[in-house]
Amino acid sequence: MSDRPRKVEFREEGPREGFQIEKTIFPLAERVKLVEALAETGLHHIQVASFVSPKHVPQMADSAEFFAAIRKKPGVQYAGLWLNEQGFERARATGHVDLQGKISLYASDSFAQRNNRCSAAEMAERQKGWLDLYAAAGVKPDYAIIMAAFGCNYEGDIPPQRVVDLARYAHDICAERGEKLPQVFLADTMGWGNPEQTRRLIGMVREALPDTRIGLHLHDTRGLGTANVLAALEMGVDLFDSSVAGLGGCPFAAHGDAGAAGNVCTEDLVFLCHEMGIETGIDLEALVECARMAERLIGRRLNGRVMHAGSLAKYRAKQGLAA
Repeated sequence: MSDRPRKVEFREEGPREGFQIEKTIFPLAERVKLVEALAETGLHHIQVASFVSPKHVPQMADSAEFFAAIRKKPGVQYAGLWLNEQGFERARATGHVDLQGKISLYASDSFAQRNNRCSAAEMAERQKGWLDLYAAAGVKPDYAIIMAAFGCNYEGDIPPQRVVDLARYAHDICAERGEKLPQVFLADTMGWGNPEQTRRLIGMVREALPDTRIGLHLHDTRGLGTANVLAALEMGVDLFDSSVAGLGGCPFAAHGDAGAAGNVCTEDLVFLCHEMGIETGIDLEALVECARMAERLIGRRLNGRVMHAGSLAKYRAKQGLAA
């Protein structure tokens, strides 16, 4: 029996996930145009850029200028990413970032060392300080993300119970401060997940935290991204990170092919949902144009399918069928 949701929320990550893995630093004005175009599609949450070390991720060196240049659309959140307290303070200082109380956890110690230069246990302990920092800034906890929750290129398969324990840990450190943890994202950072694993992990986390909304941050590295989304939809998951044109990938994840490391593709998933009768609030044709804009900017063929094949709207119209 399906618990398929009636409406799904997509959080767009293309501008941050996409540009961080590219070797080229693209013109600021062109990146701004892409973000502003995405905001006109019906998306309500766009992750614009990250506040991380310019030495290690030079593509994100101008994040403050990036946020300042965007003409914001009312009703759209323009989010940023940080991996330490200094990054949060930089994001806060811009005055242009819609701050969210994010808790960052790692299911892989090896990946934590490469991505954050600390152990997974150290990162977990730091989150208590992050919550105190958020409280001082008037920022409520918004979500926890558990990275490498499905598998790791450095450590291999990840025990599901480890992910459940991390989700419960995030919940508990919020509860200790009298706060609720609204959402937990399970991140398949390196594209290890499959549909059966996706169902199992969602079920285990849901059993442990029945009142917490589950979201997924999936990568389509090995072509199972859409299948994993479908498996999650059948279990009632209604919250997904995604990336226009399938952009993205972590520079520190040791991908065999960085060009294949992208997130699940926003416009392809919107198409999937619409074909299944699930609402998204997103204008698919406008989103496809954004994907094509991203492809022109990047300068090579990107991985999205609908952006190249088109939706079925024109074919249905040609046949006189309802859209």
